[in-house]
Amino acid sequence: MISLNIFLGMIGPWQIAVVVILVLLLFGGKKIPELMRGLGSGIKEFKDASREDDEPTTNQKKENN
Repeated sequence: MISLNIFLGMIGPWQIAVVVILVLLLFGGKKIPELMRGLGSGIKEFKDASREDDEPTTNQKKENN
């Protein structure tokens, strides 16, 4: 049954616990907040860049009218 969950993509509490333990072992408790800050800033930069791509198209429409 557990192997079926892994192959079907269903994530249970045991899989989450294993991932959390592996992350703690690999990076340590002090490194995780730093990694999350980096991830958050990366997401923010991505959102800002995607908004900048949308703005010229709306500005071009206003200039053409």
